[in-house]
Amino acid sequence: MNRRFALLLVLTAALGVGALHVLAQQSASPKQEGQANPSADPDADRGNAGTAQFPLAAPAGKDSGAVTKAPAGAVNQGTVDEKAWKYGHRFDPPPNAKIWNPVKLKMMRGEKVTGGTVSAASDPSTYCAMANAGYDFIWTEMQHSPREWENVAKMWQACPHAKAVPGVRVAYANEREIQHAMDEGALVVVIPTVRTFDEGVAGRDWTYFPPLGKRSQGAGQAYSPAFWGNVPGGYRNTINQNVVLIEMIETVGGAAQAREIASIPGVDALFAASSDLGNFSGYKQGDPDYERLINVVHDAALAAGKRLCGPFAWLDRPDFTCFQNGSETAAIERGVATELGSLKDTQGKPEVGPYAK
Repeated sequence: MNRRFALLLVLTAALGVGALHVLAQQSASPKQEGQANPSADPDADRGNAGTAQFPLAAPAGKDSGAVTKAPAGAVNQGTVDEKAWKYGHRFDPPPNAKIWNPVKLKMMRGEKVTGGTVSAASDPSTYCAMANAGYDFIWTEMQHSPREWENVAKMWQACPHAKAVPGVRVAYANEREIQHAMDEGALVVVIPTVRTFDEGVAGRDWTYFPPLGKRSQGAGQAYSPAFWGNVPGGYRNTINQNVVLIEMIETVGGAAQAREIASIPGVDALFAASSDLGNFSGYKQGDPDYERLINVVHDAALAAGKRLCGPFAWLDRPDFTCFQNGSETAAIERGVATELGSLKDTQGKPEVGPYAK
């Protein structure tokens, strides 16, 4: 019994020495710990308590008065005012930065741009087949589709650098929809049913980073090397110059404000919505009232120096240079018809059963 007690005392003493050794390591000077990772992000908080890490920080427990008083050397003096704020140069693109989005490049040159529509499919292989079929961008449908953004992310992940860049028609102009689109890697954003100047501004604001817009800096797949993380100049610094924003005029009210919408900085093109302008006006293509609305959108885009988009059927309509093509289901049907020719739809017709005529 005494031997066991003596052994217990020895173990306890050993543990105590070990604990003291650990405590000694934990109490190492902050300076030594800070020097352990000299390559860390200089903006990061490395937890160096007791060193001068925050020379401009507010004094502990005191009101610094920063809302009205700027520290020495600050560009923005006086009361903090978002409207008067002089934006800094941290995210300026490099001098003479080149455009890396091929759709933006073609639009700037006034060349014709085509978008293939992926409407029903959520399968990555179907998306990639469309993205490599020859279009300039893919119009991933989110306004009239039951898909969720997780599906879109997986489709775009499957072939981020396909021939056609990833694009999307969001459901409406709000932060959630457009932020998801941009963070997942969209290079073309289409905003539907823009009725007013304010709606047009909202679509612009959530598409662009400050100072032009209000987009928050996130951590989606758009920032990754698999997408745009390695573009010349960096994604954050150059995406404002590369994203393409198309706003759709689909209503009579939208047509009435088309000139104001087209004048919004950051809007690259107006889309004259062929079907919905008929839906909202009550007239069909060829009717004078319908054609008037299309021409209103045409005139607004030209006056603002913006591009004019419409359905692919308007390929030869004057001044239209941006087009939405058919869906993946329509493309499959067209391709099969071309391949089979006279053999298309010549299936056998049994007299009985589900395939009977």
